[in-house]
Amino acid sequence: MKRKVIFDTDPGIDDTMAMLLAHASDQIELVGITTVFGNATIENATRNALYIKQRFGLTADVAVGADTPLVVAAGEATTSVHGENGLGDIDIPAGDYQGIDKRAAHDYIIDSVKAYPGEITLIAVGRLTNLALAVEKDPGIASLVKEVIIMGGAFGHNGHTGNVTPFAEANIIGDPHAADRVMTTDWPVTVVGLDVTQQTVMSSEYIERLRINSARYGEFIYQITRFYADFHKREIGMDGFYVHDSSAIAYAIAPELFDVKVGAVRVITEGPAIGHTLLKEGAKSYPIDEWSGKPQQRVCVQVDHRGVLDLYMATMAERVTA
Repeated sequence: MKRKVIFDTDPGIDDTMAMLLAHASDQIELVGITTVFGNATIENATRNALYIKQRFGLTADVAVGADTPLVVAAGEATTSVHGENGLGDIDIPAGDYQGIDKRAAHDYIIDSVKAYPGEITLIAVGRLTNLALAVEKDPGIASLVKEVIIMGGAFGHNGHTGNVTPFAEANIIGDPHAADRVMTTDWPVTVVGLDVTQQTVMSSEYIERLRINSARYGEFIYQITRFYADFHKREIGMDGFYVHDSSAIAYAIAPELFDVKVGAVRVITEGPAIGHTLLKEGAKSYPIDEWSGKPQQRVCVQVDHRGVLDLYMATMAERVTA
């Protein structure tokens, strides 16, 4: 049976690559796409989702989500990484992209989870505002969600700690209050953070092979990643780019590619360490312990990076002949 997925996203180049992986996989039924501000404005993120839906024949619903975090200021879209339009400044045909669900993203999540109790996996690869709003409005959905998979955070494994501050990852610091709410809700969360996403790199040679091997998706992915690859080369001298959001989809398809640790997770919501994700392992009690009594969540700490790359390549190529 396919895993029913609502993909919460701010597309975004790597978000779009992950969305297409979910669409191409025979293990996933992409039920819905909910948009959030982050890599692009909420308007561009939603337009991009609708454009991808139309261009590649996705059947998923699209619902517009939050453009403002719960508490902190929204900041600016990360156009230096993803381009002004969010898709590497490729030419997106002008048009009135139709098909937006009338419900706000958090209401769409609530209704869908209730319609398919125990079946929906929420995969969130942007700020966690929509998920936090959903569980705040209707806490009862927590017991009905199959799993929550998050691309975000950094716990210091493999030398990876943060990419916005020394200790904070972009999605988490973008709305730390929402992230802490999602992490401490009693539903099964798996965090796919920088600890593993920065262990997997799509090199320029890999993207060239994908361009050749995937007749349906390859050329499009090549075009949108030119801007993204240039950013990584300019900023850190990398040939290629990290595989962030697609790693969350890879976990949903093949969790055996990842090693995890289990414990309570909290997010720092103020001060110089704002956005820092912290995992408490074990049952030891402390005199002051804001992790005590919180649900046990899963944090990915190691990955078979070659397995993730092989999975992506095989999935995107095989869909052509389906």
